[in-house]
Amino acid sequence: MSTPITDHDPAAGPTPDRPLIITQDEALAEQLLRLCAAAGAEPLLLCSAPPPRQLWDDAPLVLVGDDLAEYCTGLPRRPGVLLLGLDLDDSEIWVRAVQLGAEHVLFLPDAESWLLDRIADTVEGVGPPALTVAVLGGRGGAGASTLACALAVTAARAGHRTTLVDADPLGGGLDILLGGEAASGLRWPDLAGSRGRVSGAELVKALPVLHRLVTLSWDRGEAPAVPPEAMRSVLAAARRQGGLVVIDLPRHLDPAAGQALEQSDLALLVVPAELRATAAAGRVAAAVRMRLTDVRAVVRAPGPAGLAGAEIARGLRMRLAGELPQEPGLLVDAERGTPPGSRERGPLARFCGTFLDEVMPPVPAVGGGVL
Repeated sequence: MSTPITDHDPAAGPTPDRPLIITQDEALAEQLLRLCAAAGAEPLLLCSAPPPRQLWDDAPLVLVGDDLAEYCTGLPRRPGVLLLGLDLDDSEIWVRAVQLGAEHVLFLPDAESWLLDRIADTVEGVGPPALTVAVLGGRGGAGASTLACALAVTAARAGHRTTLVDADPLGGGLDILLGGEAASGLRWPDLAGSRGRVSGAELVKALPVLHRLVTLSWDRGEAPAVPPEAMRSVLAAARRQGGLVVIDLPRHLDPAAGQALEQSDLALLVVPAELRATAAAGRVAAAVRMRLTDVRAVVRAPGPAGLAGAEIARGLRMRLAGELPQEPGLLVDAERGTPPGSRERGPLARFCGTFLDEVMPPVPAVGGGVL
């Protein structure tokens, strides 16, 4: 637990990554220090006000107890100031919040969960969430796992921070498709008990990195059921890291897969250009649309009867993301551990590159998101 500092403490220098707590109320200070510890933050506790100008300006988050709020009202307005109330019946706190320039007025313990997330976001330096793309097959063997891996490989090669999540417990493991089944790191059985907030930075450190992308897959043992709560926590952590998250989903949506869809921005439904596959894809699409509105068709061509991709997408009442020609050698590559999308001039990599150019922001020329 952090040691209180005073206005003249020489150790209280710039605080670019340490939240600042300002209060003399011991009970409130104890609650706030406990929340900071749970979020992995090392705060500075100031028991007098106003704080030194440098502390006020540099702290990423300022938590002001209402007992010292009036002493801080003359300080410059800045974002990230939260006012912690001590009396639910004190209506004047809203006036003090305006004078202070606080973003929110909070009362503990009611706001504990929200405040914990806010503190953790500050510690992690959270920016825009990752674009999250779910990939499903319209029928068995449609090639959804192949496309999911190729999207992730292509994105990582282009410099995007990329996470690949295998949400199909019966799919055999995407780490095998990436040639990394022996790589060290956590798998789903290690994370199936996750609840609440998971640190995005710690998650990235714990997972295997294969071909410059972070991968969450399955081990070769018995596949445990992943509760929706675990899927929610793990995906939320991955999304907070920014960049791109690709999720390989099963066609039959269990509760965990449904939760993954709810966190996705769009879904790609892989449909072979066949009449029966299109009929099967219609049922999958209906289930997906109950949780996600942006569902796009990827048509594997050519089909035996010459069905056009636009015709299939129109029949499924969805936007056509594109047609995906056959690529010779994919099966042999998979047996050798060469990931889909590795052939930069192949049809699969070209399709993924075109799609990513459409949906992803360009990678900055300096400081790109390569892991």
